[in-house]
Order: sequence, then C-alpha cells, then structure tokens
Amino acid sequence: MDEPEFFDEGALIGVLTTQPLDRVLDYKAPAGGCWQGSFVEVPFGPRKVLGVVWGGGRGDWDPAKVRAANRVLDVAPMRREMKEFIEKSAQYTLTALPNMLRLATRAPGLSDPPSMRKVYRLGDGTPDRMTEARTRVLEVLQEFGGLSFTLKELSEQAGVTSSVVKGLVKQGAVAEEDTPRDVPFPKMDPDYGAKELTPEQAAASASLRTGIQSRSYGTTLLRGVTGSGKTEVYLEAIAETLRQGRQALVLLPEIALTAEFLTRIEARFGAKPAEWHSGVTMTERRRIWKMVGQGGAEVVIGARSALFLPFRDLGLIVVDEEHDTSYKQDDGVLYNARDMAVLRASLCDARVILASATPSLESWANADAGKYERLELASRYGPAVLPDMRVIDMRSEDLPAASWISPSLQAAVRARLEKGEQSLLFINRRGYAPVTICRACGEQIGCDHCDARMVEHRFLKRLLCHQCGESKPMPEACPSCEVEGKLAPVGPGVERLAEEAQAHFPEARLAVLSSDLFGSARALKEGIRAIADGGADVIIGTQLVAKGHNFPLLTLVGVIDADLGLQGSDLRAAERTFQLMRQVAGRAGRSARKGAAMLQSFQPEHPVIRAILAGDEEGFWSAEAAQRRDAGVPPYGRMAGIILSSGDVQQVFDLGNALARQDAPLRRIGAQVFGPAPAPVARVRGRHRVRLLVKAEKTAPLQSALAEWIGQFKIRGDLRLSVDIDPQSFY
Repeated sequence: MDEPEFFDEGALIGVLTTQPLDRVLDYKAPAGGCWQGSFVEVPFGPRKVLGVVWGGGRGDWDPAKVRAANRVLDVAPMRREMKEFIEKSAQYTLTALPNMLRLATRAPGLSDPPSMRKVYRLGDGTPDRMTEARTRVLEVLQEFGGLSFTLKELSEQAGVTSSVVKGLVKQGAVAEEDTPRDVPFPKMDPDYGAKELTPEQAAASASLRTGIQSRSYGTTLLRGVTGSGKTEVYLEAIAETLRQGRQALVLLPEIALTAEFLTRIEARFGAKPAEWHSGVTMTERRRIWKMVGQGGAEVVIGARSALFLPFRDLGLIVVDEEHDTSYKQDDGVLYNARDMAVLRASLCDARVILASATPSLESWANADAGKYERLELASRYGPAVLPDMRVIDMRSEDLPAASWISPSLQAAVRARLEKGEQSLLFINRRGYAPVTICRACGEQIGCDHCDARMVEHRFLKRLLCHQCGESKPMPEACPSCEVEGKLAPVGPGVERLAEEAQAHFPEARLAVLSSDLFGSARALKEGIRAIADGGADVIIGTQLVAKGHNFPLLTLVGVIDADLGLQGSDLRAAERTFQLMRQVAGRAGRSARKGAAMLQSFQPEHPVIRAILAGDEEGFWSAEAAQRRDAGVPPYGRMAGIILSSGDVQQVFDLGNALARQDAPLRRIGAQVFGPAPAPVARVRGRHRVRLLVKAEKTAPLQSALAEWIGQFKIRGDLRLSVDIDPQSFY
C-alpha cells in the first residue's frame, strides 16, 4: 500500500471534520507539518473542532482567508484502509462523510495532551468498619477485577459520595495511584489455556487457522447447533491471529453476554481484553480508542460500533450470533454491522467469521453461492445432546380465559421442579400487558407523542411507550371517559406471565429476565449470573434469553406463543420466527441432563412450526430462499426504505408524493417505487412518519440512482429524510 502523503508547514490540506457540512474544508498545515490521516485540531468559526487530514486541499477558496490548523493530535494517524472504509460505508449507506467520521471518533478527550491522573483500584487493606456504602465500593472494584476507575467513575458506579472512596483510601482498602491516562492492555498469550477440541471442532479450527495464516481476506460462515462449541473454535482462530501479531475484534449482539464471555477470554489467553460498548466508562473508551490505534489492545470485545475503532493491524473479525437483528442500527447512521464487518475486513486483508446456529438467509445464500466458506458443527459438545422438540396444540388444551400456560406445559414444569431442574417460560413481549383498554368506553391508552399503544409495566407501576420511551403512572380512571375501575389489561407480557406462573408454582423461585427490569448493564449481568448459578427454578424471559446464555440446570423451555412472530407482512417473519424458536429451544439441556422444548401453538400445521420441530434447517432455508428468489427480494434483490418525517403531516405527504412522481432516475435502472404510505407506527415523538419502498434487481446500481433521485429535492425546515439500505424492519 502506498505511503501516506506528508504536507509541509503551510501547505494546503483538506480536512474532514465531524461538523454537519457536505464537503472537506481547506486549511494550511500546522507547524511541523502533518501526514495524510493525521488527526488535527482546526478553527471552525470561534470554536476548535476535531478533524482528519483527508488529503490535499481543493484550492477553490481565497488563499488569504484559508486558516492554519492549530496542531496535530497525539494519537495514531488514520490508516488508509480506515479512510477507505469510512468512504465506502458512506457511499453504501448514503450517509454524509462527517456523520461516518463521528462514528469513528466516539471517544472523549482525543484532543487532550498526554497527562497523568489519579485512579483507584482494589487495595490490600481492610476497613476498620463496614458500611453499606463502603461495601458497594468494594463490590464494584471486585466485580471489575483489575480495572481502575477515576474518583468520579467509582463514586457513580457505587452510588456513593467521593468522601466514601477517600475514606477507604485512608484505610488501605482502596489504592490511589498516579498513572498515565491511557496505558496498553495486558499482553494476550495465545498458548495459555487451550482446550482439547473434539475431532469436529479441530477440523473447523484448522480450516480457520489456515485462512488466517494466509493474511488475505475471506469470510467463513461457522454454523453449529446450539451448544456445539462454536466459541471454542473461533477462540483458536483468535489465538492464531495473535500469533500472527495482528488484532482481533469480536462483536456480540448483547451487553449482557459480555460478562461470561470476558471470563472465557481471560481463561483462554491469560488476560482480559478491551471491552467496547455503551456500558463502558468514558475514561475507558478513550483509552481503548487510543490503544487500538497504537496496537496496545490486541483483542476487543464490543458492540456493533467497535467496527469503527482505528485498528492498527486488524486480522480477524468475529460476528457472534450473526443473525441477530441488533446488529442493524436503526437510528442515526443506518448500517448493518454484519455487512460492514465484511467490508472492513476486505479492505485490510482480514478474515471474517460469521457464527450462528441459525444463520441469516443473507449469509446462508452467500455460502450457498460459494462467496463464503462454510463450516459445520453438527453435534453438541461433550455429553450434551439436542433437546427433544414437540408442539402443544392449544386448540385441544382446556385453558381458562386470561390464562396462557397450558396444562401440558404446567405438568412438564412441575416434573422439572421435582428433579431440581430449571424451566424457562418464553414470551417475546415486555411488560405486563401490550394493551390497556377501558371497559366503559373502549378506549385503548395510547402514547401522547406516538401512534402506539402504551404497555403496562406493573413491576414499575407505569405505562411505557416502546417507541419513544415516554412513561407515565398507571391511571386510576380512564383518561377518555374518566370512569374509575374499568381499565383492564389485554394480552400477556412477561410480567403477567410471571404472575400466572407464581400462582401455578407457589413453591418455585421465579426470576424475570427482561431488559426493562434492570437499571444497568451491571445489574443485568448479575441477574443472569445468579440464574446460571441456580438462583431460580422457573425463568420467565423475553428475547433477551435467546442470545447465547448458558444455564447448566435448564432442561425445559416452554414457548408461550410460538405463533406470535408469524403475524404481519414482514418479509423476514418466517426467518425470524424460525431463528428465535430454535435459539430459545437451544437453551435447554446444554449440560449432561437431557432437555426438552415445548411450543404452544394454535397453528401446529404451519410450515415454519413444522420445520422447527423437524429440525430440517437446510430444507427450511432452501424453501425460504426459493420464495424470496421468486419475489425478487433480499437477498436475491435490492430494497431501500425512504423514511420521511415532520411535525406537519401535510408537509411530509407532499414531499412523499413529489418523490413518487419524479422517480425517473429509479425507472432508468428498472427499480419500482411503492408509496408514499403512513409508516406502521405513523407518529413517533410527535413527528409524522411516511415511508416509501424502493425495489430493484440484485445487480442494479441502486445507491447512485437513489442519490440522483433524492438530490432533486431540497430538504428544508422541519422535514427529515433518511435512507435505509437493506431495511431489516418496516415500522
């Protein structure tokens, strides 16, 4: 790869800033000069802002008015492949370059000079007396192991005043140290804690290691049944990456998965990796960002935004549970981390491992077409075997009104309770009830800012809107007719199911696992750990429980409403239902005890339900692929969603109609435009929403046509227009 260009002091440079502009700005190189890719501080009006030297200046501005960059920041310059990744990502998603750069610089204090700071970690002393506040401080430090905190961070994490921490410092229970603000992470040892693999795992591992040794791009779909040991296989790929002196990134779909995973990484490599997600402190974010760029962080475990970290030599990206919908960002910059991982790896000669028991149809189709290598793990690791699958035909169950746990499922749970085993009752609905209706006037309580029903969360004693987050106390009287005592819940949520389960199994210890009920990532991790340690007999869970958790004592999974995901017109409804049911069922019997999964259904003859029971995954994917191919929809066609919003409903429809009329750029590539139509949730946070859908053939140059089409219009005032390439949801 060509060496970056150097610009002498005073030379004209083009700087891309994170400011909302549609162009690169001309500046003069600062004292001492700068490289292409250097992070610089530049004057922007009266302010100083962060920017990157994108290349030479354009020279189309009055030279007398061109200002000089203030200074080069003390961080590793942006590498050429990262610059190319940002540009190609922006082109693919039709996102402005400054917005993409903002994703790549989401760490505080990058412009701060190197300095020392006081940090706090667990000390060797013992306090002369313990209080509740002191206990919380020590628990935080013990939980986070060797991590250090600033005084503010430790106080906030523990929910105490700084004086409590200072008091523990005087007692020696907490150590106070002066350290550089940003230090490298401990070295990882690729040979530290390797496990013996099964022959099937060893063959898959050998194939992955060979690819990594080639130091060339390639993507592998690692498909293995739940509990087959996919993680151990790709940990060996990480080990080989470390032996090559390169860095590895593992993407996880859920913060709650990181605690158990970090423990596994430390056990395998003898040190903790860098951890990047919304639950990480700002101090740690800056450290990770800088160390990744300098090579001081060898392995990063992160959420989807970790893709935009400035790796010095990225050799491997693992996308665990690659089918998970949380890899698609649905606000701000709209991108799919799975697809962006493949793009990023292709630009830096890295390998990609897409791991899943139930891969996305996109990945399955790419493997089927030979674009991706495919590796299979067909059996569970060790003595564990796949759970027995059966359907409960709800049409023949004698179930009282307003009850949801069938007699057959109740009997199965009781049998597990007698054996000291755990059961999981799964329903993909948060809260107590999805609808609250007034029996006097028929009013359904809705959100004041959205066209959505508010969901009762009885544990919180509030109504919540799952679209905008609006919350209000549960009213005594109907807000429409003002009659008291007539508000009634309709339908089950996870909290209502827990209430019913407690009535059926009064002797059982119940745990409700739903993201709404945990105030922090730390509390959620603790809740999951307690369940895994046997702290509950019956678990009531939402989609959260399907994401890779390992509960050794869990032998029964009961799906309350297996038909729920089959409703609606989403083209991915069958795929998502199949994935979710198989993933949830896979939580059962992951140790030596035999597991079972029971699906309550009013449609037991539905093709998706039959495919789930039969375990014929290849048959399901082949049939689903044939239907999508015939319809010309992803992954065998292209789609883009256009979302318009405004506080003025007429204004948003006027723009939608104008777009639909002036669609010549799209017709030239054979694309079709559907709409405008109100979005399924037509108002969110007080803004009216209208959607258009564009459909084109697989090979059509969709992005360029969309850019020309949208470019005909000036989006002014309160109007907003966003483009969603390859939409995953249509709300």
